[in-house]
Amino acid sequence: MNWKQILRLLITMVLIGSALGSLALAAEPIEGLDVAPGVPRHETLILENPEGRIADPGRFNRWASGGGDSTGLQQLALDTLWYIDADAGIDKPWNDSLAGAPPIYNEDFTQMTVKLREGIYWSDGVEFTADDVIFTVETLMANPTMEFGAQLKLNVDKVYKTDDYTVVFDLTKPNSRFHAIFTVRWSACFIMPKHIWEKVEDPIAFDFNDPLVSLGPYVLKEYDPNGYWYLWERREDWERTSLGMQFGMPQPKYALYIAPGPSDKRVIAQSNHELDVIHDLSPEGMVTLLKRNPTSIGWFEGFPWAHPDPTLPSALLNNEKYPLNIRDVRWALALATDIVNVSMASYGGAATLSAIHVPPTGGYLEWYFDPMEDWLQKYSIEVDGEPFYPYDTTVSLRVAELVRKQLGDQVPTDPTEIKKSLGYGWWKHDPDVAEKLLLRNGFTRDRRGKWLLPNGEPWEITILCEGHTRPTMTRAATMIAEQWNKFGIETQTETADIALLNTRINYGDYEVAMEWCIETWGGHPDLFWFLESWHSDYYRTSGEPAVSKNPMRFKNEELDRIIEAIQARDFDDPECIDLGIEYLKICVEEMPIIPIMSYNVFSVCDEYYWEGFPTAKNPYTNPVANWANTKYMFPMIRPKEQK
Repeated sequence: MNWKQILRLLITMVLIGSALGSLALAAEPIEGLDVAPGVPRHETLILENPEGRIADPGRFNRWASGGGDSTGLQQLALDTLWYIDADAGIDKPWNDSLAGAPPIYNEDFTQMTVKLREGIYWSDGVEFTADDVIFTVETLMANPTMEFGAQLKLNVDKVYKTDDYTVVFDLTKPNSRFHAIFTVRWSACFIMPKHIWEKVEDPIAFDFNDPLVSLGPYVLKEYDPNGYWYLWERREDWERTSLGMQFGMPQPKYALYIAPGPSDKRVIAQSNHELDVIHDLSPEGMVTLLKRNPTSIGWFEGFPWAHPDPTLPSALLNNEKYPLNIRDVRWALALATDIVNVSMASYGGAATLSAIHVPPTGGYLEWYFDPMEDWLQKYSIEVDGEPFYPYDTTVSLRVAELVRKQLGDQVPTDPTEIKKSLGYGWWKHDPDVAEKLLLRNGFTRDRRGKWLLPNGEPWEITILCEGHTRPTMTRAATMIAEQWNKFGIETQTETADIALLNTRINYGDYEVAMEWCIETWGGHPDLFWFLESWHSDYYRTSGEPAVSKNPMRFKNEELDRIIEAIQARDFDDPECIDLGIEYLKICVEEMPIIPIMSYNVFSVCDEYYWEGFPTAKNPYTNPVANWANTKYMFPMIRPKEQK
């Protein structure tokens, strides 16, 4: 049996052992233990790949469909011009990766110049130059069905170099945010090695595995032909990569991405120190793991532990569907929702709530939540000729109080810490005011107290959600349905697999959906990344595919002005924050969707073999294992000191 077969057998045994919970716990790291022959455990970082088993494991073409994204491919082997961390970054959230400086635009944003880093090499010894960038752009433009191909074709008139380390993009129209295509949030447009791809006849069919040439600090050592694991080895010339050049040697010699199975198996695997980084757990799994394994740590030191991703799960409301096209109706649904119960049902209270239309994570607390707080407390809705103040500053305190009965002193008591981890505030649960809003719009109740539309027909709502694959959001949808039923609206949930769910939302085949359409950088205040597609120029009616982030089919003339004003300004112009606050005020007034919470990820790191993982106290990168910017974790962690 060769070492590759041994590694496959070992991973299988880990999965079986985790399922049975029978593997023994060691008191301290064992230096003699190997992941495989010649692959020492104490030199290996083992991470969860949340994609699970990869159906086409030998496909590494990140620019076309198929294969896996977060097998270590986009984290360790691929690279692009810039990265923005969801949190604070090692020295700052913005990082010039393959580029040696931020993008340089001309005065009217019709041209972007990129200065590349010198001295970076592909893993086969060929130097990275402007030719690689130009080839990537031209290849994708020639194949618009490949990822980013259509965007590049729409925006790029010509791309050329003035020397081997300077690339110039002549744009088809002014675009101050063109660089976002090459800037990693979760992922981005990565750069191809020209000397490999120029020999390829069909770039869509090409698997990019013979050879898989890396621009990152690791190379692929071996992968499971059944798709369960990928083993990467640190390059000998790691200093000739953008990560090594800036931040030093990645500490793990090896990285192993595995599919460890469902939440309970992940708990057991990390308890047995066979899984250093868990991508996500159920809230119940998190509590169980912390009881079992004293070396497991979350993002927050105590409750709620989870990392708030810069993503905003919401009750998406199809603004084209009657009666959801009426603002009072949308507000009535918000006021008929008890957010404390939603938080407890979905996350066991570990949700980070948001009343406004950006996620409460990264720098957004400082940029948007703090400036909006006074306005929110003074904001009122006219009801029966009197002002009603809907904002409730106590919701997160009440959630903390409920959870404290179960978890005791693990729950923070400092109101500032509670706001940071559980949210600032949300809308009051006030069914009486919700009723008045509906009555003034011609709604009535039948003899059973059920709501009737103005035409006398029963009002029925179906909430579309993903099901068991995203349980926290499904639980939230179920609780909201229960509350709306209690309020008198006939409400049910409908589950769909992710592909069907996305298709139905994209084509407007839904009334209400528990999903997200707002995603932000986290480490940068610019909102244009998602907000551009909210402009009425991109509006598409139901039946047509929505453009990017506007599946709720919302349009607003004042919002158009704000979007245009942001686009006319530089990416770092502080006035964009003021414009973002104007956007938030419009969304509060119109309530096009009902924001719920950030998508909290129970990423858990085991400080048994390694330490120095990112946390809320040391937020140098996002710890969520499938994000491309988790590469910044590798030079920052350290081997656990042996006793």
